[in-house]
Amino acid sequence: MTKEPRHPKAQDTVGRRRRSAPWLLGGGIALLAAIVVGVYVYRAAADLPGQRFPDQGNRHVQTFSEAIPPYNSDPPTSGPHMPYIAPWGIHTEPIPRQLQVHNLEDGGVMVQYHCPQGCPDLVAKLTAIVSSYDRQVILAPYPGMKTRIVLTAWTRLDAFDEVDESRIRRFIRAYRGIDHHPG
Repeated sequence: MTKEPRHPKAQDTVGRRRRSAPWLLGGGIALLAAIVVGVYVYRAAADLPGQRFPDQGNRHVQTFSEAIPPYNSDPPTSGPHMPYIAPWGIHTEPIPRQLQVHNLEDGGVMVQYHCPQGCPDLVAKLTAIVSSYDRQVILAPYPGMKTRIVLTAWTRLDAFDEVDESRIRRFIRAYRGIDHHPG
């Protein structure tokens, strides 16, 4: 003999609670996971080296004399550029801005220096660092900078005056190899 529930509505409410409990628990876990991931992503982005600049796009230009809007950073960190790249490695002559931007788009990092009176010791230290990378890093002079050293990657720039190997390697490690071609 089966007992009839004393209060059918009470049994129906208990059944609904039992059926919704896993969904509520799962939803709570998902919300907690989203918050944890959000905090982690925010902290990781906040901990990236260099100053961030707005992305100025990836438009190709065909000549160095073609009119382009001004870059939002100097040296540039994104924007119109030539359809080919400068060779990776050590350069003794400045690289045109429209050319270096394509290197950045291809996941490169520029290490540039400015020493109006010459600075062979600084260049030797930077050469030793950059030479340890087989690709996607360039060392070149860049006349007219306000600081002696500037590191650039796509939408990122870090400027300082004295060689800090760990700072330079951290910047390279953070941005080298990240392709920025659309699609």
